[in-house]
Amino acid sequence: MSESIALNHADGSPVFLDERGAHHPQNGTLLGFWIYLLSDLMIFGSLFATFGVFSKSYAAGPAGGDLFDLTLIAVNTAVLLLSSITYGFAMLAMQRRNARGTIAWLLVTGALGLVFLGIELYEFQHLIHLGAGPQRSAFLSAFFALVGTHGLHVLFGVLWLVVLCMQVGRWGLNRTTTRRIACLSLFWHFLDVVWIGVFTFVYLMGTL
Repeated sequence: MSESIALNHADGSPVFLDERGAHHPQNGTLLGFWIYLLSDLMIFGSLFATFGVFSKSYAAGPAGGDLFDLTLIAVNTAVLLLSSITYGFAMLAMQRRNARGTIAWLLVTGALGLVFLGIELYEFQHLIHLGAGPQRSAFLSAFFALVGTHGLHVLFGVLWLVVLCMQVGRWGLNRTTTRRIACLSLFWHFLDVVWIGVFTFVYLMGTL
């Protein structure tokens, strides 16, 4: 693995040139990613607010207590939380400079993400089969929008995991790949926090 070359901007702030010639201000990527997460937080905040407004707008249709299988959702929640633990193991392997271990734990995390998505798609299919699709009421429209948006984020995260595994396999654990793994770690744990909000606000409160 070749070393990165430290340079300086005109203002004296450090910038790094990695082995592929890419310039990166110190911590600049992580700062930019935090800004992205804040924008994503606003999106989910809007979806939560929309669901809160329409959570009782059933249009004479079924309510959450009539539809939600809390046992299934609890299992799905456990799967996603477990994926955060396995991602933590990937970070530990990365800190030990163990590329194979990092890839293995990232793949386990991605597999758990796919299990989560499979259960979520099963739930959506089951609700639509019962006639409780997003067009049935404002409540269900808001539900599908919120949970579906989170699911799309998990899918994006899984694809990102696969790309990262390919990059680590090709380039090893250099400055670029470790920075990207750290960014995805923030993203993945953010999705866990959002899902805890979904589980509490949508499913638990929806069955009361």
